[in-house]
Amino acid sequence: MTYLRAKADLAVLLIGTAVLYLWNITVNGMGNQFYAAAAQAGSVDWEALLFGSLDPRNFITVDKPPVSQWVMGLSGQLFGFSSASMLVPEALMAVGSVWLLYGAVRRIGGRWAGLLAGAGLALTPVAALMFRFNNPDAVMVLLMTAAAYCTVRALERNGARWMALAGVALGFAFLAKMLEGLMSMPALGLVYLIAAPVAWRSRLLHLLGALGAFLVSSGWYVLLTLAWPASSRPYLAGSTDNNFMNLVLGYNGLARVLGRHRATSFGSIGIQGGGVGSWGGQSQGLARLFNGEFGFEIGWLLPGALLATVLVVVERGRAPRTDRVRAGAVLFGGWLLVDGLVLSFMHGTAHAYYCLSVAPAVAAMFALGVRRMWECRGTWLGRLGLTALLAGTAGWGWWLLHRNPHWLPVIRWGIVVLAVAGLACWIRKPVIAQGALVLALCAALLGPAAYAVATVANAHQGGGPLVGPHRSGRETGMWGRDADTPALQALLSASTAPWSAAIERSSSAAGLELSTHTAVMAIGGFSGTDPAPTLKQFQDDVARHQIGYYLVEKAPGHGPSLNMRAHGDIAQWVAAHFPAQLIGSTTVFDLSGR
Repeated sequence: MTYLRAKADLAVLLIGTAVLYLWNITVNGMGNQFYAAAAQAGSVDWEALLFGSLDPRNFITVDKPPVSQWVMGLSGQLFGFSSASMLVPEALMAVGSVWLLYGAVRRIGGRWAGLLAGAGLALTPVAALMFRFNNPDAVMVLLMTAAAYCTVRALERNGARWMALAGVALGFAFLAKMLEGLMSMPALGLVYLIAAPVAWRSRLLHLLGALGAFLVSSGWYVLLTLAWPASSRPYLAGSTDNNFMNLVLGYNGLARVLGRHRATSFGSIGIQGGGVGSWGGQSQGLARLFNGEFGFEIGWLLPGALLATVLVVVERGRAPRTDRVRAGAVLFGGWLLVDGLVLSFMHGTAHAYYCLSVAPAVAAMFALGVRRMWECRGTWLGRLGLTALLAGTAGWGWWLLHRNPHWLPVIRWGIVVLAVAGLACWIRKPVIAQGALVLALCAALLGPAAYAVATVANAHQGGGPLVGPHRSGRETGMWGRDADTPALQALLSASTAPWSAAIERSSSAAGLELSTHTAVMAIGGFSGTDPAPTLKQFQDDVARHQIGYYLVEKAPGHGPSLNMRAHGDIAQWVAAHFPAQLIGSTTVFDLSGR
């Protein structure tokens, strides 16, 4: 009976997650057009799928490795490219992540701790946002969670095979979003080194095996990009020399943390590398994950998870070396601390949705803390710890909602009522302690649940989506989306050239590709500063009639030269030799002849 109930509880959790995340998922349309264009390209061309090309003619890739594009592109090949074929796999990754987190936490803290961790992840607003979106973060977090699950399994006995699988999962997480996918690696290695039930030498050998599995599962793609002739594959966007490792150490690696990004811009929002401290109302430092947009996306259970890490380590202080509960605190607490500190202090561009990478650790640690304090509620540590966890989390949720006072104030006061009722019953009538615990947990989860449901209920598109109820203006994160120009779309759709047009920056090219179903050459890649193509390469392509039109977008209040920065030589050459016409706000040069 207990077995059947456990299966039923898990089924309810997974079905509820699926319903929440799949409900009206196409309201997000093409989501981030930048990645949608690559998914469309991968759905019609195998080389574009392999490299994550922005266009089916394979001029340039997106600025991330291609694992996410593999999933969405293959789905497009099987079912035809559409919003649903692109976004449904993302939502199913949420179900998989919740299942894996449940499995990992259940083996450490028991069934209801696993259910609480899974529910906590499913109701985290940033998860409700990004598992219904087409950025690479969803598949990265699924793989990071899979690595944590494999590590927990490895702690049960001789864990060589499970640690190798954890290395494979992290290898593909690296191929999803590079170094961000490795933020849990220190915690996974440390917990196995401390708590694995095998000899010291065996632990070291198993970790070396896991490292080897990681290098193989991630390195094969790196070697592929090095071995494949650069002239016959797309340019690796974001790199300065068309080299994958340049991306790892630069644009998508240390530059993200140290703030050495090249200057770029997104629509009307200018961002200068080295100081994006105010993006999303955030500020660099220890408070970043609690304030601004970060607070709404990940902050709800974060104080409780940090407190739970300390409480569990203290409570299990005298346990044997292989104690599973303390190992869970080292694993998920270590993941939370390493990843959280990097997110808090990184100098480069820090979008709030990056915090999805720490969401499984937050949910798991909160659940483990509540479970352990409940188990030892007969001691002063258990009583005080449980009260602090539940009351503190509910109070913090009330405060976060207080920052948005005009949105459904009844939810804030619902948190107060549930928290007071739960804690009063817990303190005054221990015989109904289980009911009091349920009320207090509802109070703790009501805030993030409300924000998650509000996130699901609204459309999210562009390059900087935000959680919660609808917000208008520049706070919506809608940069990276261009206005539709039917006349321009008709012109490009009628072009017979391999690339219907060339335009600076991938975001502009992506929107045109999606609306015209043609290949558009993205000069300079995402930021417009990539050294591709050179003027000579562009001239050769024009001479061979490979490009139909050259486009220059006019920003509000500025002339068309605004976008002519790193590749101004191309713009000047085109302007000097080809006729132009104005279509909407775009200057169109016909490259069919001089």
